[in-house]
Amino acid sequence: MIQYAVLYGFFCLALALCLNLWRLLKGPSFGDRIVAMDTMVINAIAVIVLIGISTASATYYEAALLLAMVGFIGTVAYCKFLLRGDIVE
Repeated sequence: MIQYAVLYGFFCLALALCLNLWRLLKGPSFGDRIVAMDTMVINAIAVIVLIGISTASATYYEAALLLAMVGFIGTVAYCKFLLRGDIVE
């Protein structure tokens, strides 16, 4: 039964990633593109967790945590660049 739930999760996340990619390409402003990219990182983390569930390996959870930290720093850097035009002060 868990295999069906994981397969359904993969399908839903694939659909969400496609819609995020559309927003990333067609976003009317840079803010929309930053939010779409951050949401894509969150969906990628969910895909990694689903792979960890399907393979029963704890390594994928650590990779998801690392991607979460890098995604957060990247989003903050993009927003800071958008507001100030410079990342390093």
